[in-house]
Amino acid sequence: MPLSQRTTLTQFLIEQRRRFPQASGDFNALILDIALACKAIAGSVAYGALGGVLGAQAGSINVQGEEQKKLDVISNELFIRACEWGGHLAGMASEEMDEPYAIPPHYPRGKYLLVFDPLDGSSNIDVNVSVGSIFSVLRAPQAVVDGERPLQAQDFLQPGERQVAAGYALYGPSTMLVLSVGTGVHGFTLDPQLGEFFLSHPDIRVPEKTQEFAINASNSRFWEPPVKRYVDECLAGKTGPRGKDFNMRWIASMVAEAHRIFMRGGVFLYPRDTKDPSKPGRLRLLYEANPIGYLMEQAGGRASTGREPMLQVQPTSLHQRIGLVFGSREEVERIEQYHREPARVRDDIPLFAERTLFRD
Repeated sequence: MPLSQRTTLTQFLIEQRRRFPQASGDFNALILDIALACKAIAGSVAYGALGGVLGAQAGSINVQGEEQKKLDVISNELFIRACEWGGHLAGMASEEMDEPYAIPPHYPRGKYLLVFDPLDGSSNIDVNVSVGSIFSVLRAPQAVVDGERPLQAQDFLQPGERQVAAGYALYGPSTMLVLSVGTGVHGFTLDPQLGEFFLSHPDIRVPEKTQEFAINASNSRFWEPPVKRYVDECLAGKTGPRGKDFNMRWIASMVAEAHRIFMRGGVFLYPRDTKDPSKPGRLRLLYEANPIGYLMEQAGGRASTGREPMLQVQPTSLHQRIGLVFGSREEVERIEQYHREPARVRDDIPLFAERTLFRD
């Protein structure tokens, strides 16, 4: 398609804004600031081990005798620098920061809050696996916007269904920005020569049926019975209760896992388990589960804890962890059904096998 016929991210946002004549344009400008941060991070990721020295500072590492800052720390700073000055935000919260980041007083204060994971899957950088950034936009309390009180961590503790927008950037063979502003999910690919995101995947829909699932099988001894039941049935293939063969995937980069599911369906499980009873899950609710859940629901998929819809969970802390299941709607609903049913008996104990008198 000729360049003149392609829709840029800016054009897309303007078209969306025209549906709301009363809109101020602040929201569009914020999304473009986020996109700028993602472009900068994409450039840093692309350099890999060739990245320039950035000086000895906290959170740095030593590479070939030179002090360098970790890429996830750099990514966090790029988000802050790109988004703090525009007057669109009242504050930010990041997986890399213990406390919320209030907009400095010398910048104007806006009506939105931004939460983000600046570099998801960063442990895969050294093996050159796709990584990404995840973000979510919330509305700030009016009292904070008006300057009547300072920003608090409590302001960010909003259920996922109250998100205004969410998205992720994927840094792989190409750089993509996948975004929802509440009107479906749309994918934009970065033209590296022009430095512009162009709409390449309009109206993404998650296939309802699939034959792929993603889970870290090394944790199988800690899985709860409903999860073990689901995985066992998938692994049984055509001869099992599902009557079809499944492929198991695991990239250990949630952005890459989510993107694969958007493109061809599937289900991702990082469920609550018994490995650490003090933690109800491993993934961050605000920075990972809610944004990805919002995108999945907007694309016709489903996101859940296994027990309840993800977007209805009321956050209780800034860095709260949670179990997450998302993907093709039919598969997620099946996993939820297994959580509602009574625990099945152990099939490896003949006395309590399904064919005996002793049933569930």
